Amino acid sequence: RSSAWREYSAGKREICGVAMPDGLKEYDQFPAPIITPSTKAETGHDEDISAEMIVSEGLATAEQFTQLSEISLQLFARGQDMASERGLYLSDTKYEFGLLGPDIYVIDEVHTPDSSRYFYGDSYQKYLDDHEAPPKHLSKEFVREWLMERGFSGQEGEQMPELTDEFVNSVSDRYIELYQQLSGQPFTKLPPAEDTLEQIQSSIEAALEKL
Repeated sequence: RSSAWREYSAGKREICGVAMPDGLKEYDQFPAPIITPSTKAETGHDEDISAEMIVSEGLATAEQFTQLSEISLQLFARGQDMASERGLYLSDTKYEFGLLGPDIYVIDEVHTPDSSRYFYGDSYQKYLDDHEAPPKHLSKEFVREWLMERGFSGQEGEQMPELTDEFVNSVSDRYIELYQQLSGQPFTKLPPAEDTLEQIQSSIEAALEKL
């Protein structure tokens, strides 16, 4: 997860009850993927929580948490394989789960740049070889970094900086770049619409018809 480095560089060596080794650099891999649970707060950002707290607070049983962990690791492994096939490296991601009766469901988006960080595989391998930082990642993290550089981290009382057309277009271009790299298909921009919400709805309906 993208926030882990900020916490690690500040001296923290445990996240969500999971110990982190000393001596890591920003883009280093963990010896094995780790699971860092969080739960929705009443307001504001998600809150970190340990596996033990999830069980003790009744958010999930120990058996359910084991299932969630297994599903997460399987999805992540599959996502890394798919990314590798397209010349990408999936660094980290977030999954959201819900219960419907006794059944666990994956909800919200999976492996999109809103929930994941990707690097080009060759640049990430170069980092592993000589620790030259990857030139850029394909995710929304750079949006968060841009906002934080301008004094905005989503806290009460902070002033949202102006999102210039240049910056908004750069975000769009990076998302499109990842879409094309990951899907192997060109992205076709729709012409401006008088009713944006109507355009979104019709696009979703057209996509659903293809499923």
